[in-house]
Amino acid sequence: MKMLTLGSISSLLALACASTGPTRELVDARTAYENARTAPAAKYKPDRVLEAKQALDRAERAHADDPGSTEERDLAYIATRRAELAVIYGDYEADQQNRSLAEANYKARSDELRRQTQTELEGTRATLGTVQNTLAGTRAELEKARADAAAALASLQQVAKISEDTRGAVITLDGAVLFASGKSQLLPIAKQKLNDVAKALNDIDSRRTISVEGHTDAQGNDASNLKLSQDRADSVRNYLVQQGVPPERITAVGKGETTPVASNDTAEGRANNRRVEIVVQNASSQNPAQNPAGNAPAQGTSNPAAR
Repeated sequence: MKMLTLGSISSLLALACASTGPTRELVDARTAYENARTAPAAKYKPDRVLEAKQALDRAERAHADDPGSTEERDLAYIATRRAELAVIYGDYEADQQNRSLAEANYKARSDELRRQTQTELEGTRATLGTVQNTLAGTRAELEKARADAAAALASLQQVAKISEDTRGAVITLDGAVLFASGKSQLLPIAKQKLNDVAKALNDIDSRRTISVEGHTDAQGNDASNLKLSQDRADSVRNYLVQQGVPPERITAVGKGETTPVASNDTAEGRANNRRVEIVVQNASSQNPAQNPAGNAPAQGTSNPAAR
């Protein structure tokens, strides 16, 4: 057997020391610290990360002084736990921060939505107020228009007979007051009455159309009576247009003897049948027999017997 020299023993001891690596505990401590260093703990709990680093440094010194020693293992174990605690505290603080930020964002968004809703509500209320004011004004205008129309029609009671039927308001003028017997030219007194009629018609709702209807009694032949009634209706219409009634609102039609209101067998009945009716039509009233303005039949020979 060969004898080992003192130098050989020293070399072997040095080689043994150089080949002794870190313990498993120290390796785990290094890994745990690296996790803590790159985790949210580095931002939110840097003091905890520093404590883990200091614990790891102590384990590293123990390894350098006495590799594989119990002290190295104990200090490495402590370093690992410090690093793991740093990660836990960091994650918790990050969660708290994120929760606080989320709550702040939620509150800010809720406040913004509440202000937006309040602004929209105030705008809606303002719009509603404007609509209500406009509606109130329209109602007032409508009531005034109705009152004006009623007053206008009431004033005509003194110069004409006013009635209502399915066509609308009917203003009846005595033919004897308007025309000479068998004629279609207006008498002077007729123009005075028609001035009042024109004023009343201009005060009535402009959406309501007006029809001037001429009527005769049954004396004379049908064709002559129809011609005379048309001429008289045209005369009244034209005069009303001259007094400001819009021509597009008013038409003229001759009815002849076709629509009597009384018997033609008596003088009084025939007098009632000789008339001009000015019909202020309802919105739904239709009268296909009306002639458009300016489309009245040409003048013909009047029948002196028709009144």
